[in-house]
Amino acid sequence: MTNANSPRRILITGGLGFIGFHLAQRLSADPNTAVVLVDNLVRGRLDADAEALLALPNVSFLDGDLTDPACIASLGTGYAEVYHFAAVIGVSNVLKHPDRVLRVNAMSTLLLLDWFVAGGAERFLFPSTSEAYAWTQHVLPLPVPTPETVPLAITDVHNPRASYAGSKILGELAVAHYGAQHGKPVAIVRYHNVYGPRMGTQHVIPELYYRAAFERQDPLVVYSPDHSRAFCYVDDAVTATMAATRLPAAAGGIFNIGNASEEITIRDLAAKILTLSGRPDVIEGRTAENDPVQRRCPDVSRAEQVLGYVPQVSLDEGLRRTMAWYEEYYRSVG
Repeated sequence: MTNANSPRRILITGGLGFIGFHLAQRLSADPNTAVVLVDNLVRGRLDADAEALLALPNVSFLDGDLTDPACIASLGTGYAEVYHFAAVIGVSNVLKHPDRVLRVNAMSTLLLLDWFVAGGAERFLFPSTSEAYAWTQHVLPLPVPTPETVPLAITDVHNPRASYAGSKILGELAVAHYGAQHGKPVAIVRYHNVYGPRMGTQHVIPELYYRAAFERQDPLVVYSPDHSRAFCYVDDAVTATMAATRLPAAAGGIFNIGNASEEITIRDLAAKILTLSGRPDVIEGRTAENDPVQRRCPDVSRAEQVLGYVPQVSLDEGLRRTMAWYEEYYRSVG
């Protein structure tokens, strides 16, 4: 248990990645919270934003590999909360290195859970993904908006795309059963297309913005233009994530996190980005090779009821914030 007279200690793995970084910023605003970030800097970056975060007196950093038991042992104990964002993600990694995706995501989660139930921390939050639902559509009708009660399936283990979904499904199984067997409060959130500053460049919003505003591509090429997504701004995802970890009613629960009220086709998303870039919305649609899910939209009624979750940032406002950050970023990298 944490000492009432000491700072509330919180561990974030993958803390210099995307959502983990934004969560760390939010948590570190409380001077009575000590935030420990673990990252191996494969995806996370020690950029100016990270340096500003790490300069705070209540934030510390460990460069470590969570598949190494020695790294796990170096974490110490006495944390109030653990947010386990460390994972290998991205379509390129999934297609080229599915073995690494499985090894890192599975081993880090299992080793961290062993440490957690042995007394490492009080609460555990596992970030999962809408990709967990992607394969169900091959064997069952997939309702959209999709509730958490939909069965999860992996239909072709030889397909490298199954490696990421499979690793997250394994993680969900492990977290749910470790928590239940050891009487420890755990929660799982399934993110649906979270976006925002510092998300990297290999995602649809920063990629479209770069080609629209910097390459001045005309017409703007848009892959899978008729596919639709429900994009969720990162600040809203962070708020929901903290609620899922901390609210007693959320313990043991699985929650979809997304913005179901603003589902949009990729074509219409591209048109918004062009308009915000001061460009005419001239678009050329093409078929994507590795995008098998035509529509992703979460049923967030459970998160609304249990977490009090209501997205606060509209898609238009989120795009403005995101594009403003990426304008500065793209100019800085030339």
